[in-house]
Amino acid sequence: MIAVDWGTTSLRAYRLDAKGRVVEQRDAPKGILSVAREEFPQVLEAICTGWKEMPVLMSGMVGSRQGWMEVAYVQCPAGVDNLAANAQQVREGMWIVPGVSFVDESGVPDVMRGEETQIIGAMDEIGGDGLVCLPGTHSKWVRVRDGRITGLRTYFTGETFAVLRTHSLLGRMMQEGPADDRAFSEGVDRSGDEGGLLHHLFGVRTRALFGELNGAQAPSYLSGLLIGTELRSMAGAKEVFLVGTAQLAAGYSRAAGLLGIKTTILDPLAAPKGLYRLAQAVHA
Repeated sequence: MIAVDWGTTSLRAYRLDAKGRVVEQRDAPKGILSVAREEFPQVLEAICTGWKEMPVLMSGMVGSRQGWMEVAYVQCPAGVDNLAANAQQVREGMWIVPGVSFVDESGVPDVMRGEETQIIGAMDEIGGDGLVCLPGTHSKWVRVRDGRITGLRTYFTGETFAVLRTHSLLGRMMQEGPADDRAFSEGVDRSGDEGGLLHHLFGVRTRALFGELNGAQAPSYLSGLLIGTELRSMAGAKEVFLVGTAQLAAGYSRAAGLLGIKTTILDPLAAPKGLYRLAQAVHA
């Protein structure tokens, strides 16, 4: 089969063998924001050039309102069975997996698309129960019980860092350079002080003004401050499973360790594994 992880900014396609192993992977900067709705079939065909015709299962923002076809969210608790049952066929042999929605204790809805497939793919490593963090532009924290997704929270951490780095006064004082572990750790520590995030953000500027941070250290300090704030909001968390790129997972693992939270980094190629499991259920 062909497994497709189609997000906001990127497109990843995997050719899988009969046992679900990745035979070949292809990536393209063809996320849904750069593809007109009528162009989705052609973009998919292009990235799969040379692969013989076979079933295709897609997950991610391709099933959003801005994607190829809007596929309704499945409400928590969500597992392989109801995700597969609500997959929508867009063409013969091609399906899109639904995302997952959750309403918190205050009645505010939260959603995700794509991360649910990664969790399904990592379920054996998770063991069916646990707290999973998927860091990224919009970090997801997902509660899993008895092999089903029972709740989620989204944090605007990655996008906040990007906006502040690129479009704010803080960014004007920053310079490119390697990550600075000490500055990152100081940011994580500062996130626990009184005053709150909005106050601590201005400290990125004042610490630079008084020579406590140089331009190359400031991005690491800001990253630690934001990630530390995110982690502290998950009060009571003792152990967390991380699913994400090596760089992001390492950063979150370091910050969690500073806060006494145990982390286990899972296979970053969880998405094709999840799509394989879902495809078996779709065709069952």
